[in-house]
Parts: sequence; structure tokens; C-alpha cells
Amino acid sequence: MINAAPRPMSTRDVEGQARGGGGRDLNRNQWADWSERRDQWERGPGAGAGAVKGWGKMEMKKRIKLELRNRNPGEVAELVIDNCRSNEGEIDGFDDGFKELEYLSMINVGLKSLAKLPNLHKLLKLELSDNSISGGLELLTEKCPNLVYLNLSSNKIKDYSTVEPLKNLTHLKSLDLYNCDISNPSDYRESIFKLLPHITYLDGFDRDDQEAPESDEEGEDDDDEAGAAEEYYDEELDDEEEEEEEDGEPPGEVGLSYLLKEEIQDDDDDDDYVHEGEEEEADEQEDAATQGQKRKREAEDEGEDDE
Repeated sequence: MINAAPRPMSTRDVEGQARGGGGRDLNRNQWADWSERRDQWERGPGAGAGAVKGWGKMEMKKRIKLELRNRNPGEVAELVIDNCRSNEGEIDGFDDGFKELEYLSMINVGLKSLAKLPNLHKLLKLELSDNSISGGLELLTEKCPNLVYLNLSSNKIKDYSTVEPLKNLTHLKSLDLYNCDISNPSDYRESIFKLLPHITYLDGFDRDDQEAPESDEEGEDDDDEAGAAEEYYDEELDDEEEEEEEDGEPPGEVGLSYLLKEEIQDDDDDDDYVHEGEEEEADEQEDAATQGQKRKREAEDEGEDDE
């Protein structure tokens, strides 16, 4: 039995680890070793270097259908189809029905061309790392004019002229060309920022080599939850105050009328206590009188008997 080569990490994972220890200085031999292991996994166990990539991968068209989960394409805002198989380097299974799509990830799908990318005018973030794209980026300005984030790391982009059309993506703030041939020259970063002055981050760092902050989505969710909790607390507090007002209890500081009411109530309680004591004393006196009269009658009866 032949065991398949272990599936390697994606470029995204490797980049994250590499950048944690100074990504741009990553040893080229490490990248080459990682790429070879990835290619071997794609070709399949025992396959030679000339074997076709994509072994064990689902077709892109089927993967898209699977990810839809019986939803209408127009209802989908995020779509991740990483590690599937393109149709001979072309996008397959997409149409213009994905009108609400804002996030699309096609990492390591064997893409060579973007010619069949549908119109995605609401798309904000596009992940295309670990493919074989070498040109045709001008299509993005037509198909995805509102892109904010574009990841093209580990593709076959070599020349500055290839990325020049991206200057027409006026909303683009973050571009990733890490591990592309274009990133080899020492003046690469300076040249890209000059060519595309509207972008803020290149390969995850700004012009001053400050790392881009992590996504604010989690923070926004936390703020929403905190806001909801605060709103719930305020509603509960309002309900308690209304109940207190209905009971005649003041919601804030205790007023004079309230204190007078409490004093009157205390007096009533004292009076009740006094009345109860007087009633008990009267009952005792009445019982004593009754006993005295009884003894008197008994004495009189004894005298009559003696006569």
C-alpha cells in the first residue's frame, strides 16, 4: 500500500509563520522545499514531476454547488472554494448571479487566467494566492471595480507592467504579491508604492514597514454584543423603576412624603400593639372578677347548708 504524501500547509499558513519571524527574509530553500511537497501532494502518490496537478481535488463547478448548500447565488456574501480544481486553468461554475458576493477565496485551485471571472461589483476581498496567474489583471478593474483587498501571493507575476492596471482599482488598499518573482528586486516595495500610490499595505506592511492591523470584524461583533447587552440592561432597569413607581416607592432618593408615610405606618403598628396589650389586660381583669364572684357564691351556699 502506497501512502500519500502528507498534505502541506497553504501559503497563507506559511506566510503567517514566516512573517512572525521576519517573513521577507524567509530562506528560499525553505520555500522551494515547501512548494515541492505541495506539488507532490497534488500530483498524487508515486507520481513523477511530469504528472498533472489536481489529484484528489474536487472540480470547481461541483465545489461551488456544494458550498451553495441549496442557496440562491444571489443570497451568498462569502464563498470559499480553496483547493479545488479549475477547468484547465480557467474559472468554472461561476456566473453573474453572485451579485451580493463580497468575499471570494480561490486559493490553490490551479488558476492561470481570470478571463471567466464573472461581474462581481460588490466584491471587496479576493484571495488568489497559490495559483499560476501571470497576467490579465486589467480584467479585475472591469469585473471587480470595488476591490479593497487583493492577494496574489505565490503566483507567476514577474513585471511591474503586469500590476500597473491595478491603479484603476481606486478603492484598493491592500495588495499582496509575496513570493512572486516581481518581489525579488531590492527596490520592489518602493517601486510598487510609487506605481500604485493609492494602496496602503503591500504584503501586509505599509510604507513605514508597519504591519497591517488584524481584521476589525471581531471587535465589531463584540461591540454589537456589548451594545445589545447594554440595551437589555437599560430595559430591565426601566422595568424595575416602573414597578417601583407602581408600588409607590420612589425610583431615586427617598422623599419627605415617603418618610412621613413610613412614620405613619410605624405609629399605626405601635397603636395596634398597645391596643392588643390593653385588650389582654382587660380580659385578665374580667376573668379575675368572674373567679371572685364564683367564690362568693360558693361561700354563701356553704352558710345556708350550715343553718
